[in-house]
Amino acid sequence: MLPYLEKCEPPSDDKRWKAIAATMRTLGNERHALIETLHAVQQAFGYLDQASLMYVAACLRMPLSQVYGAATFYSHFTMQPQGEHCCVVCTGTACHIKGTPALIQAVTAAHAIKPGETTSDRRLTLSTARCFGTCGLAPVVTIDEEMIGPITAQALEKTLEEVIEGAR
Repeated sequence: MLPYLEKCEPPSDDKRWKAIAATMRTLGNERHALIETLHAVQQAFGYLDQASLMYVAACLRMPLSQVYGAATFYSHFTMQPQGEHCCVVCTGTACHIKGTPALIQAVTAAHAIKPGETTSDRRLTLSTARCFGTCGLAPVVTIDEEMIGPITAQALEKTLEEVIEGAR
């Protein structure tokens, strides 16, 4: 193991690391705790950064490459700070056929961001996911983890404006 990964010490004095350490301890600091630990880190900090991945790798005695691989494989995890609100557009086949491109285009035009980006004021992040498994509601988006569908580009933009302005 690399020298910088030998010690299971949190990256900072932030108290949230105690909760993450407790999650790993509860699961025996074993490799099978990886996904749950990554969820705990993301829930606590909003995203996964290099320091947090190195900490998890050291504590679970895993190669950093495996931790990074899991963090980048699953679309739920993000490696960048997110906006105050998050809009995830389903890009599965049914949603694509029923209007996903128009949804993405509407958000891109109105907020000057592309999928994977956050507005400069950090109020909105736009993401995509391969499939939500709700094809009967296509096209589908989640806004702050609330599933909405079927939805039109116009209705999506109205909903986003309400969410951003705090009216919803």
